[in-house]
Amino acid sequence: MDGRALQRRASERAKQLPGSYLDHPFGDEWDVRKVRGKVFMLQTELDGEPVITVKAHPDDALALRSTHASIAVGYHMNKRHWITVHPGDDIDGALVDDLVTEAYLLVLEKNVPKSQWPVDPAAFVDRAGVGTAHAWLALQSAYAFAAERAAGLPAVRRLDPVA
Repeated sequence: MDGRALQRRASERAKQLPGSYLDHPFGDEWDVRKVRGKVFMLQTELDGEPVITVKAHPDDALALRSTHASIAVGYHMNKRHWITVHPGDDIDGALVDDLVTEAYLLVLEKNVPKSQWPVDPAAFVDRAGVGTAHAWLALQSAYAFAAERAAGLPAVRRLDPVA
């Protein structure tokens, strides 16, 4: 996936997530996606190359960096909790969708009280233009995964349950 397609796909996915909005706290060269005031994705260019940086669980970040040459530690972010995705043949649209969705859910789960979440998962599938079966399955998978992680089960998995 080339850099412009990477950023376009990530931006489109972020727009579908309830309560997500675009901000520019670091200047016009950084597109920052937030939910309830908390950052879950950044887009910029590094040495002329379009990239995205997303929040990730540390175990997932480590696994992704070891299996994808185009994924590195987060640029100007906590190296343990953020990853930067560069353009590359090992990056596809489904992976980008999963990474953005996971980043969004992580920020909600860790930084936003549940009473302030912008969506009830059951209602998410019914929202016009947002409620795809894939998104619903991704949300359900993420909620189940959070419970599994709390129970001490392995942390690495893909959000795309049909892949």
